[in-house]
Amino acid sequence: MRTWSLLRSCPSNVAVRAKGSRKCKTTVRMAATDGDRLDKTTPESRWKELLGSMEYAVLREQGTEPAGSGQYDKFYEEGTYVCGGCGTPLYESKAKFNSGCGWPAFYDNLDGKVERRVDHSFGMKRVEIVCANCGGHLGHVFEGEGFPTPTDERHCVNSVSLKFVPKT
Repeated sequence: MRTWSLLRSCPSNVAVRAKGSRKCKTTVRMAATDGDRLDKTTPESRWKELLGSMEYAVLREQGTEPAGSGQYDKFYEEGTYVCGGCGTPLYESKAKFNSGCGWPAFYDNLDGKVERRVDHSFGMKRVEIVCANCGGHLGHVFEGEGFPTPTDERHCVNSVSLKFVPKT
């Protein structure tokens, strides 16, 4: 499993072990192992080995986590959100906003990192968003809802589809 260890400032509610030190070690675990190249050609059998059941259901089977249950819904630290499957950077925290929808919301993605597909599930037409590298399902994008954002878009993303890498 690929991990990124980063030092960042500790939140005020975290006990500090070294006197005067306010640095914490954050480890972000990705599905990819150091030797893996995970992309759209990766067999589903490999994804099943690497992802947990909820991650697999959302990223590979276009599932949805329950509203308000995701760890990034009301999370606003500085950093980058990467694909929970392959680790591709997808969103910067500066594009995240509180839409009140129960899932993390972004008004824009990093250039070329998110693809859009027409989704006709549930008897309606929606726009699905997926990781451009591995095809992992992220959620859906909605336009024209009147949020005060530069794009008037809301990328409604499942927390389980993302991992957060804090700004160092």
